[in-house]
Amino acid sequence: MALKSRKVAIVGTGLVGSSTAFSLITQGVCEEILMIDLNKERALGEAMDLNHCIEYLNRNTKVRAGSYEECGDVDIVVITAGAPPKPGQTRIDTLHLSAKIAESIVNPIMKSGFKGYFIIISNPVDMIAYHVYKLSGLPKSHIIGTGTSVDSARLKNFIGELLKVDPRCVQAYSMGEHGDSQMVPWSHVYVGGKPFLKVIEDNQDRVGDVNLNNLVLDTAKAGWEVYNRKGTTYYGIATAAVAIIKAIINDENRIMPVSTLLDGEYGEFNVFTGVPVVLNGTGVKEVVEIDMLPEELNKFKESNDFIRKCISELGYEI
Repeated sequence: MALKSRKVAIVGTGLVGSSTAFSLITQGVCEEILMIDLNKERALGEAMDLNHCIEYLNRNTKVRAGSYEECGDVDIVVITAGAPPKPGQTRIDTLHLSAKIAESIVNPIMKSGFKGYFIIISNPVDMIAYHVYKLSGLPKSHIIGTGTSVDSARLKNFIGELLKVDPRCVQAYSMGEHGDSQMVPWSHVYVGGKPFLKVIEDNQDRVGDVNLNNLVLDTAKAGWEVYNRKGTTYYGIATAAVAIIKAIINDENRIMPVSTLLDGEYGEFNVFTGVPVVLNGTGVKEVVEIDMLPEELNKFKESNDFIRKCISELGYEI
């Protein structure tokens, strides 16, 4: 009996797309990867280079340059292509151009008969994920933005550095927009099972006065700190995207923060925003609703209102 080959297509073979492909093959997540780019020579070059890794890895993942027309039997399409911000611009400044790029990608992919899952990395990710949802006509569970997945990883790193513990021992979510308006529900941040706020209170001699607002700001700005030094970010976001892909392909029922469409959860509607969800073979199985304090819920709402405002600029009625 022939086994079905698990296939992932990556649209956009720049640093984010190629890093995603590299992470996929080094972790042995799927059997085949299609590299798709308007620059066909770049896509071919990346595929060739990635194939040259196989000798020293634990499995033979087939990597090749592909096209939108070949996506009909692909399980997951990762969209990394977008408009990078110019000096002085924010992610939001790229919204309209990135939306047009998304249209040029999604429409031909849907014509191919694609019925799988879209993972959106392109910024501004929450707005572009909503746009892809509308363009594709696929169920909301099939459209997943990387959202605050990488922000949450950055937040955990900051907390780990502060307390001198492994960041993987920290449970914390950044929620809302993948951008300046994101928020952190501090009442649900734990370190080794102990509330973070209590850890701070009990260890004043070690950590001193901790400014929570500055921690949120540092988390939101962390990507720009990398961007200003090396021109872009790619390792962190690529690895976050692969964690999402693994959760779907391996039916993991893993809880992690992504950008998904809310339909009443947290009292929010018609917005793609970063929230913890259960990810498995059905995509977003369900949204995890944590009991936030009133002031936390208000900050979350403010972030979502900003996302909806930006979505409306694409012509959608919100």
